[in-house]
Amino acid sequence: MIRVAVADDHPVVRDGLRALFASLPGIDLVAEAATGREAIRAAVTAQPHVLVMDLRMPDLDGVAATTEISRIAPAVAVLVLSMFEDDDSVFAAMRAGARGYLIKGASQEEISHAITTVAAGGAVFGPGVARRMLSYFAAPPPPTGQPFPELTPREREVLDLIAAGLPNATIAARLGLAGKTVGNHISTIFAKLQVATRAEAIVRARDAGLGRG
Repeated sequence: MIRVAVADDHPVVRDGLRALFASLPGIDLVAEAATGREAIRAAVTAQPHVLVMDLRMPDLDGVAATTEISRIAPAVAVLVLSMFEDDDSVFAAMRAGARGYLIKGASQEEISHAITTVAAGGAVFGPGVARRMLSYFAAPPPPTGQPFPELTPREREVLDLIAAGLPNATIAARLGLAGKTVGNHISTIFAKLQVATRAEAIVRARDAGLGRG
């Protein structure tokens, strides 16, 4: 039996997944969560093989919850099931440690196949997400000499605006992103640059010529 947990703040989604798993042989729903922190607790206490994770949840979003689960319960395979298929959401989830990414509206067969695949150690992406992944990796590398080549173009944009002294809310509005998405980018930037504070990141960025536009 594949032990599965579900983390989604919408009761209708949890009800639908519960009914789906009840109809599938070989899958046992062992826990449900409505928040990111509950998802982490379920991963530790219920020890599912797969945790189906929404990205937008109260108290802790799915990316942050996935990061923590990857750290403290690495045997749990996180499968994202989200309404969002933008590059920022997809790559933030992948960097956090998710092993699969499906869009809500995926068929029962797609969800069942994805759970079986990630439980066996594989990775799976919905068709739209897979196209984005292929496009991303097919893109030419950044020009040589560009500061912080370890950052993605979007992360470099965010860092440039941080270095210009803009707060997160303004950065989100400027780039058309959710505030939580900006926060996720900033966490990733800090990790890649190995800095602990915003002030350190600003110093590094300004020394490299960012934030002066």
